[in-house]
Amino acid sequence: MSKVYQYNKENARRKTGTSSLKDAIEDMLELYKIRSKFNETYIVAYWEKIMGSPIASRTTQIYIKDGKLFIQLDSAPLRNELLMAKNKIIELINKEVGEKIIQDVVFL
Repeated sequence: MSKVYQYNKENARRKTGTSSLKDAIEDMLELYKIRSKFNETYIVAYWEKIMGSPIASRTTQIYIKDGKLFIQLDSAPLRNELLMAKNKIIELINKEVGEKIIQDVVFL
């Protein structure tokens, strides 16, 4: 006697009907709890879009660790200028991703 698969509606994780790809990705990010890592990757990938090409062209390295954004620049005057605008940079980046990801900026 073989077991026959029976659909159990209560244990199903799928939603009925169709949803957009955007909604499906949003649901996946929430389900696997990877939204913050996705947002960190977004910041690094779209650094030029967020900060503009003049700053991005002078940026040699950028990464995020423990809520801190580490930026390495090849221009000392630009580093000093951005250091004075640190709070505005944090606000701009967090506004772009829609949640508070960055708490501090460190210039290398």
